[in-house]
Amino acid sequence: MNTEQNGTAKGASTNNLDSTRLWLAQKIETSLPKTLTLDRSPQTIKLIQERYKLARQHAKISLAPADERQFFEDLLDEILGFGPLEKILNDDTITEVMVNRADLIYIEKKGKLIESGITFVNDAHVERIIRKIIEPLGRYVGVDSPLVDARLPDGSRVNAVVSPCAIDGPNITIRKFSTNPFGIQDLINFGSMNQDMADFLEACVRAKLNIVVAGGTGSGKTTLLNVLSSFIPDGDRIVTIEDAAELSLLQRHVVRLETKKPSKAGDSEVTIRDLVINSLRMRPERIVVGECRGGEALDMLQAMNTGHDGSLTTIHANNPRDTISRLETLVLMAGMDLPLSVVRKQIVSAVDLIVQQARLRDGSRKVINITEITGMEGETVVMQDIFKFEETGGGEGELIGDFKPGGMRPNCEQRLRNFGYNLPATMFMGTRSGSTGRRMR
Repeated sequence: MNTEQNGTAKGASTNNLDSTRLWLAQKIETSLPKTLTLDRSPQTIKLIQERYKLARQHAKISLAPADERQFFEDLLDEILGFGPLEKILNDDTITEVMVNRADLIYIEKKGKLIESGITFVNDAHVERIIRKIIEPLGRYVGVDSPLVDARLPDGSRVNAVVSPCAIDGPNITIRKFSTNPFGIQDLINFGSMNQDMADFLEACVRAKLNIVVAGGTGSGKTTLLNVLSSFIPDGDRIVTIEDAAELSLLQRHVVRLETKKPSKAGDSEVTIRDLVINSLRMRPERIVVGECRGGEALDMLQAMNTGHDGSLTTIHANNPRDTISRLETLVLMAGMDLPLSVVRKQIVSAVDLIVQQARLRDGSRKVINITEITGMEGETVVMQDIFKFEETGGGEGELIGDFKPGGMRPNCEQRLRNFGYNLPATMFMGTRSGSTGRRMR
């Protein structure tokens, strides 16, 4: 830290506790042994406390007794955690954190966005926290590479943008995940689906249907993908492929792959598509791709069509019909000069089921369609809804609706029976009377 910065921090010590704390944190960090593990062990906290007292005495910083304890706790968050974000990251009721700029941070609670009231000192402070997140992962962000994806130690997804792309200052978006991954019963309890839909999806995953989870940003696609992945039998070899590892599979036979971003200017990159192609050489029985957003969609379809049944992925789309169009677009992005009719046939042959997830206007996240792809008529992809969510009422900020069967028995019913699932016809016809449709051997 140069003299000018030092003087500014000292001068602000009586007027701006945040600036003082940041200055002290940086000064203490430079004095700590390089080999020290920055955790919250008693030994580490004791050492920081000793350096803190020395730095305060040297800088002649005085604090009111009422501020002393909280000041030190916040200092620990700055050195051992992620500064101002640490407390909201530890709040399990918060599902998303959005740093728009240094003085404007929004959070999501119960599906609603609210301003947090928490601020950073300045843009440099935000960039400091970004570096603390990405450097342990060997990732780099700077003027020549201003976009970065990363993850927190608990698996939460992080995206950060710095200058010149971030006009109003560096920003951070954090999608938090529960410490204990949600199970299918949690989604039923949340009202995201009903028991019949859960039973049907479990049967489809175990019967090795290829499933695409579609939805908009923040609709809960990854959470649903993680829940569906939990139905994969323990004996199957699973390869997961993600930009930033978020999936938390409980099976033992899992290989997790993650893209490699440049760790410095001019460094090489390993993309989702590279990993999908490589995964085919790893003898996978199931391939789970966190999200298809480019040419890797072609390789994913090829894998689904060449013996890797039961594969799962997510895609950004607003409804099942749009999902087909979006897949067509992504396949064409692979750079292969394929006729659209060929691409469409590949999709119909590869994908069995589209599970449409949505974040509704009341903030709730629901599975609004479970749609089966049944074939083609001419150039049109034929689909049928197995289950759907129908809105029945509600006003602004309120939504009332029911999950209903589509009224048609699925074409995949025989395949489900081959895997031991004898689901009653009443599950799909709207005449259910308490039967759960559980697996029968």
